[in-house]
Amino acid sequence: MGRIVLVTGAARRLGSLYVRRMLREPDVERVVAVDAVTPEHDLGEAVFVRADIRQPAIGRVLAEHRADTVVHLDVTGTALAGGNRSSVKETNVIGTMQLLGACQKSPALRRLVVKSSTTVYGSAPRDPAVFRETTAPKALPSGGFAKDAVEVEGYVRGFARRRPDVAVCVLRFANILGPGVETPLASYFRLPVLPTVLGYDPRLQFVHEDDVTDVLLRASREPEPGTLNNGTFNIAGDGVLTLSQCARRVGRPTAPVLLPAVTLTGSLMRTLGLSDFSPEQIRLLTHGRVVDTRQMREVLGFHPRHSTAETFADFASATGPGLLPPDLLAAAVGRLTEAVTGHGVTGDGLTGDGVAGGGPPGEGATGDAGPWEPGPGGGPVGRGPGGGRRSTSTQATR
Repeated sequence: MGRIVLVTGAARRLGSLYVRRMLREPDVERVVAVDAVTPEHDLGEAVFVRADIRQPAIGRVLAEHRADTVVHLDVTGTALAGGNRSSVKETNVIGTMQLLGACQKSPALRRLVVKSSTTVYGSAPRDPAVFRETTAPKALPSGGFAKDAVEVEGYVRGFARRRPDVAVCVLRFANILGPGVETPLASYFRLPVLPTVLGYDPRLQFVHEDDVTDVLLRASREPEPGTLNNGTFNIAGDGVLTLSQCARRVGRPTAPVLLPAVTLTGSLMRTLGLSDFSPEQIRLLTHGRVVDTRQMREVLGFHPRHSTAETFADFASATGPGLLPPDLLAAAVGRLTEAVTGHGVTGDGLTGDGVAGGGPPGEGATGDAGPWEPGPGGGPVGRGPGGGRRSTSTQATR
């Protein structure tokens, strides 16, 4: 008899991708896809059950199908089918409580996988350069999806103590991007002009949606020899990008404004429905956030196929050129430099990836797009204009 996997949040794009991937697993007998709304995406041969995890009915669904694995993906910051922030919070928090209550009563359950987020660390001016899974945030999130994620993880830890026989895996994802991803941050990068905070250039990490489904599959299987998929793990692609690099690569000009004006701009954008420029997103785009992924590699045994830069490049190619296409702008800068100095550029001064001038990746004019490592002050170290190492710690990037 094969495994029976129950997946919440199946109506969303990520849920449907995971369901279709799980159906191809040779040891899976049945996949039960659960959501409160009918999915628009194809779920293949999965059994779809329309149920609201905020209601006790989820307990009957779990008992009826005798699922041995539950993958909880219905923890998100955006609403479906015209929902609002209140319904999102209820699904995240109340829905998780109801689901965990049903799991606690299920004798067949052997494995629980929960989708969380690196937003649990927050974004603050005195944050460490790199967050590890054991790093406590300087201040707990005061609201929004970040607070929801903190509460969800608290309930999951309580469940793990009450059911030590169940393997529990919490995956803290960095900002998820990809060609078809719809998130507040993706909407921000699709704006024709990107409002930024004057004097700040935060470091960002991304994880590709394909890597998200890959790591969810690994977490929901039996662990491979030498690995362990029971615990909490940061999930992100290699390397970091600054916000200014992201803007150049997606071809969007930036509009630096003072922080109070950014807050007012965010309120206006939410009112007009242009982007969910929430206070937590403003903090991210001010102070940034970088997480350590050694546990993901060494303990979970997962190695993402896409780096942070490759993930953003895939997103940018699907988004289309902005007002300042990177290739055209790089060529213009090259011609201007040659006209002024009589010499062409040796690296891509716009993206820092050394492509335009034929240099190796990570050693362009800006030199901070290549692989990084902790520097003397705890921040990452990049390659400077002469190939030397240049600290880009949290304070130095501002």
